[in-house]
Amino acid sequence: MRDIRQSGLVGWLSGDKVPNACIVALGRIASPGAVAALQLLADSTKHNGFRKRAAAALSTAAAASGLSPSQLVEHTIRTGGLDHDGTLTITAGHVTARATVDDRLKITTRWQTLAGWVTRPPACASAADCNQVKRAVKGLKDLIRVERRRIEGLLATDRSWDVAEWRRYHLDHPLTGQLTRRLIWTFETGATRAVGLPVDAGTLRTTRDDLPLPSAATVRLWHPATATTDEVSAWRDWLLREQFVQPFKQAFREVYLLTPAELETRTYSNRFAAHVLRYQQLYALFKERAWVANYLGPHDGGYEGKARHEFPDAGLTAVFEHFQVDPEAGAFRTDLCSTDRVWFFRTHDRATHAVPLDEVLPLVFTEAMRDVDLFVGVTSIALDPNWADRGGDPYYDYWLAASFGALTATAQIRRDVLAALLPKLKIADRVELGDRYVRVRGNRATYKIHLGSANILIEPDDRYLCIVPASKGRTTRIMLPFEGDEVLTVVLSKVLMLAADDKITDPTILAQLNRRAHR
Repeated sequence: MRDIRQSGLVGWLSGDKVPNACIVALGRIASPGAVAALQLLADSTKHNGFRKRAAAALSTAAAASGLSPSQLVEHTIRTGGLDHDGTLTITAGHVTARATVDDRLKITTRWQTLAGWVTRPPACASAADCNQVKRAVKGLKDLIRVERRRIEGLLATDRSWDVAEWRRYHLDHPLTGQLTRRLIWTFETGATRAVGLPVDAGTLRTTRDDLPLPSAATVRLWHPATATTDEVSAWRDWLLREQFVQPFKQAFREVYLLTPAELETRTYSNRFAAHVLRYQQLYALFKERAWVANYLGPHDGGYEGKARHEFPDAGLTAVFEHFQVDPEAGAFRTDLCSTDRVWFFRTHDRATHAVPLDEVLPLVFTEAMRDVDLFVGVTSIALDPNWADRGGDPYYDYWLAASFGALTATAQIRRDVLAALLPKLKIADRVELGDRYVRVRGNRATYKIHLGSANILIEPDDRYLCIVPASKGRTTRIMLPFEGDEVLTVVLSKVLMLAADDKITDPTILAQLNRRAHR
């Protein structure tokens, strides 16, 4: 199974036939181990064909068991050897190690010695034993990553559980419980509704106080699209106040409602059309977010791209259309693409007739549009601070409009987080949050940082200031209530840097700051 997932043997001897036969066999075996292997393959492979066949095999196994694919996977999640306190004990030869999962799902490894538990392997440990421990830790990391993505995928469904079932497969599960206790759930009993974090086996923490965890109720994963504005605001305030970090965006998750323009077009959305994206980065992101797409290039069908993402429980597939915009730029590589429509069809509809958008389940629509917003927000050329220096570029007007234009839903969430964080900074008296920008008063000049692109203008004449972000390893050391928004981290870093612009020593930045003074 590892060889299939890594695709290391693809093309050897018999091409894809042997791996495909293995995938089909796993679906027919349908044992807990086979289902877990298929789920791991579907989540981690970069081979679109294998991912599609793994999904089909899971559907076959689910149909045989009378469950939905998501229910089947949920019932077969492995523990990874974790104890209920989040610790995995690993024995390799003469070495014993412990891998502990903390509240932020980070893994810390300790090694047993005569002096106690230490962070480095003992000197007597062989390379083979150390490597065995490292492989076990990597396997645990893979399981956590797969399970985090699976739970996040539940936000596109309206799944519900009774308390006993939810406890078995979520709260009391050694691995899944690590995620469950960091997420918000709703508990409904008749007309009574409680919303909170199950911090332990008997306590539900709400934004106001602690309540006993209900013993009988219908449980659902909370989504801001199904909550009131006041409830969403209360949870966001609570997370920031308590410095509570969720494993993925939940309380701060973007919500996408149908617009009048989408109701008029009926079967497709142009909300994210006409953007220019870096194609190679986009294609990698498709794979990361489990969208299957044909590869653009100089071959038949290589001009038009259709990225697809299935929502198995809803029986719907989302399609994101995109096209080459630089077909003559290189014979073997597409560097840029433009975006077009987003639409949906019934997954088993071979003719792929578009489904009217008002018939698409609201949670499916909002989750699909959220991914497309992510694709645009992360791969747009607007995020390239050096693009303005490309003389005579045909996409400069787009870069300019996207770099300083209206905020997307993701950028609006970014603004909401900054509204709560900025007043707590030591430089709070130097920053001002506007509709599109955060304004920073430095000692050399005053700056506007766009909340969508993180690009900078210098007041009063709105001169562009190019600052290339530092390596990803550097952070702002400011607690964020979720992980994964690199642009937010860049904005905060630039705020802190420009508030103390008299301490900047980088000659390329200083040359731009001093340019006006020499005219």
